[in-house]
Amino acid sequence: MPEPAAAEPALYAARPKAYPREIGGRFQRLRKLAVLALLGLFYGLPWLTWDDRQAVLFDLPARQFHVFGLLFLPQDFFFLALLLICAALALFFFTAVAGRLWCGYACPQTVWTEVFLWMERWVEGDRARRMRLDKAPWTAGKTLRKTAKHALWIAFSLFTGFTLVSFFTPRVELWQELTRFDLGGWELFWGLFYGFATYGNAGFMRENVCIYMCPYARFQSAMFDRDTLIITYDQDRGEPRGGRARGVDPRSRGLGDCVDCTLCVQVCPTGIDIREGLQYECIGCAACIDACDSVMDRVGYPRGLIRYTTEAAVLGGHTHVLRPRIVIYGLLLLALLTALGTAVALRTPLNVDVIADRGRLYRETADDQIENVYTLKVVNKSGDPERYRASITGLPGATLETDPPRFQVPSAGVAVVPMRIRVPADTLTARVSTLTLTVTAAGGASATQDVRFLGPADDD
Repeated sequence: MPEPAAAEPALYAARPKAYPREIGGRFQRLRKLAVLALLGLFYGLPWLTWDDRQAVLFDLPARQFHVFGLLFLPQDFFFLALLLICAALALFFFTAVAGRLWCGYACPQTVWTEVFLWMERWVEGDRARRMRLDKAPWTAGKTLRKTAKHALWIAFSLFTGFTLVSFFTPRVELWQELTRFDLGGWELFWGLFYGFATYGNAGFMRENVCIYMCPYARFQSAMFDRDTLIITYDQDRGEPRGGRARGVDPRSRGLGDCVDCTLCVQVCPTGIDIREGLQYECIGCAACIDACDSVMDRVGYPRGLIRYTTEAAVLGGHTHVLRPRIVIYGLLLLALLTALGTAVALRTPLNVDVIADRGRLYRETADDQIENVYTLKVVNKSGDPERYRASITGLPGATLETDPPRFQVPSAGVAVVPMRIRVPADTLTARVSTLTLTVTAAGGASATQDVRFLGPADDD
């Protein structure tokens, strides 16, 4: 009788759901502080005012971006590009120095997942109770707890979604429309969309976002080296692992310091075992460090079986903090941040553009002057209406006329002003001369622009 064929191994095994256990410790206190600080910034910024205006408001329909009294317009896209480059370099720099520090303490996925876990623990209990509840059959008590948890999640997600929208629609206007159930289509769409994304990512997908969806987890190893600070399990000290009675010298039993309590696995938000070595799923949150240190304190062993260290230190070498990639990243980041800060500080609150009349190159007047006609465009990049006047220098006797002589431009507005420049013919020594136009605001700000002036004279 032929033997039955062996079952083919599964090509994909479903990843078990992670049930992170709550743990105290110095690193978890830092994480909670970071979560509260970042959430405070996100939910608090829309409610700050600056000069009787919302401090941070990205008014897309009006193409105005208000950031603490500074007004940026689409013409200032350069600043956004420079800011994004600085953010990318900062990520490279801190990853090379301290691994996935961003993931463990500041990533939005980590921050909102932590808040959702707080609500889940408050409603369903600790790790063991949550696991039992998920395995238990549906009863009235289970239905009530699950409903209460999801109600909290949905309410918090909707609040998060409409808080995001309040960065783009003035908060007072948005929340008044919300209370009247009179939201615009785009506000409603983006509030619900971002709320749904928060609910799905932080409530259901959680560690799967970090493991399967986040590209940073995949290319982070390209920025690591032997001197990068990572979370490491000391195998030489911990192995072989195994249980033992308290007070027993592990060396007399042929054991290492690891008591194989698996607490480091239970507290991990991505469900990995750090004792298996560095894994790309590790987000560097240091929960396993706090868990292991608490166990070492109870059994009377030194802390640091799991710790922040470098590969070079584990192998007995010396950790080099200053190394070529750190120096290069640091200098580039410092230079770009300095350039960005200087550019913002020296930013002129107006733009000036001069367009020559293409219909006629120049005109000779009856009083022996040469006249060129232009269109002057002035963009007011300040937060208040401003009055401007224009003047011209560069050739003796040059005069300028604008209609009107002084013109007012609203905040973020554009003035289109007809402009004439006249120069005595006998002062022109070349067919093309360069003049300097200066536009001055009543508040004192000014901007200059070179102007090409055409005349009949031949070049020498």
